Amino acid sequence: MNLFGSRQRGPQETREDGRPRLPPGQRLTDGWPVLHYGGIPEVDTATYQLRIFGLVEEAKTLSWADFMALPQVESRSDIHCVTTWSKYDNDWVGVRFVDLQALVNVAPEAAHVVFHSYGGYTTNVPLAELQAPHNMLVHTHAGRPLDPEHGGPLRGLVPNLYFWKSAKWINGIEFVARDRPGFWEMYGYHMHGDPWIEERYG
Repeated sequence: MNLFGSRQRGPQETREDGRPRLPPGQRLTDGWPVLHYGGIPEVDTATYQLRIFGLVEEAKTLSWADFMALPQVESRSDIHCVTTWSKYDNDWVGVRFVDLQALVNVAPEAAHVVFHSYGGYTTNVPLAELQAPHNMLVHTHAGRPLDPEHGGPLRGLVPNLYFWKSAKWINGIEFVARDRPGFWEMYGYHMHGDPWIEERYG
């Protein structure tokens, strides 16, 4: 299933929502810079677990085989790092957030999600914002499994926010009632992170 077409767009074109394709203060790159705090965790898909918990009727834990048995979706999106680089036309394969959410009965009071990662990283995203179909957990980029330095075997993809919100090495999805800062948010990064209004720092 392909959620996005393969139409190429120039850097001066606008998005479907009327915003410029390239957010203010950003520069295009053909590469994919590697940025993260700390070392790269060793994650073995043979023992991998993804926990979905918090304000849900019954928490679930998925193995790698469980995750790969879910509907796999192809998508294309641009990504924008808070350090001012942007990369266009990234092709991904993974599972939509809404399909993962559907596995658990989320409580009505849940309003935010905290993503947890191997290595202890966390980041926060409003639950309502994650309902769009381009928000996913992805394992493949440009036809190849994600390298560990880019978050493999599994990372988040929230392309409408700065890329620190697309957490690497995800192993947990926690539904919470109140927004709470993740790792970089505790160090002064913005709680939301919209690139088009430069929500870089709080």
